[in-house]
Amino acid sequence: MDTPSKRVEMVPAKRQALILEHLRVNGAASIQELADTIGGSQSTVRRDLEHLVEKGYLERTHGGAHLLQPMRATFERETTVNAELQHAEKLAIGREAAGRLSARDSVIFDSSSTVMEAVRAAAERDLPLTVVTNSLEIADFAAEIKSWRIILPGGTVRPGYRHLAGEPGESFIKTLHADLCMTGASAVTGTLLTETSLEVASLKRAMISSARKTILLVDSSKFTAPGFCTLSDISEIDEVITDEGVSQDALSSLYAAERKVTVVRVGAGAPRPLGSLRPL
Repeated sequence: MDTPSKRVEMVPAKRQALILEHLRVNGAASIQELADTIGGSQSTVRRDLEHLVEKGYLERTHGGAHLLQPMRATFERETTVNAELQHAEKLAIGREAAGRLSARDSVIFDSSSTVMEAVRAAAERDLPLTVVTNSLEIADFAAEIKSWRIILPGGTVRPGYRHLAGEPGESFIKTLHADLCMTGASAVTGTLLTETSLEVASLKRAMISSARKTILLVDSSKFTAPGFCTLSDISEIDEVITDEGVSQDALSSLYAAERKVTVVRVGAGAPRPLGSLRPL
C-alpha cells in the first residue's frame, strides 16, 4: 500500500522521463494510463504534461498526449530529463566504454549524459587519467578523483545547460593531441551524425579531430531523424557502442561503413556485450 505514495515523491525529471518512455513505446496514452505508470495523481500528470508540451516533447490530445515525431530539428532535451531517459541503456553503454581506458590515458569527454555514465564507471577503475571536458557536471564529479587531472577548455555556459561551448574552448581543444575522445550525438541517421546546436557541433568536431581515436556512445533511441546541423560522418568514428534496442537497419548502415560496433545487453547485473563486430 505504501508504493504509490513513495512513487509520487519522485523528482519531476524522473516522472517526466517515465512518461516520455511510456509514450515512446506506446505512441499515445490517456492521463489515467500515465498516472498508473508513474504511480501518481492525474493532477500531477497534467502538470508534467503541461511542462513537456511547453518544452516541445509532446502534443496534447483529448484526454492525454502523444510524442512529437520526428522532433523539431533544433529540439534539445532538458539536461535533467535527458539524464533519466534510457537510463539503464546509458549505464550499460557507459560501463562498456570505461573498459576502453588505460592508465595514464589522456581522454576528452563531451557533455552527453551517456558519456557521464562512462565517467562514473571509469572512476570505479581508479586509473590515473588526464581528463579534458566541456561538461561542468563531469568536471565537478571528476574533481574528487585524486588520480585524475582535470582540464576545462573554457567557453560560454548556455542558460539551462551545464556545459561550455564556443571560444576560447574550441581553439584550445584544437591544440590538443589526446589518446581518446568519448562523445555522444543528438542523432545518428544512416552514417550521418548530427546535433541540434551549431556551437555544440563545432566543439565536438574539434574534439574528434584532436584525438587519436574516437568512440561514439549512443543509446538506441538516438538512431532517428537528423538534428539541425551536421556533426560528422560515421567514417570519423572508430567505434560505436550502443544497446540491444538498436534496429537491424541502423546496424547495417554502420557495418556498411566498416565501423566497429559494440552492442551491449541491458538488464540486471553487469552488462555483457552482445558482440563487438567489424565487418570483413
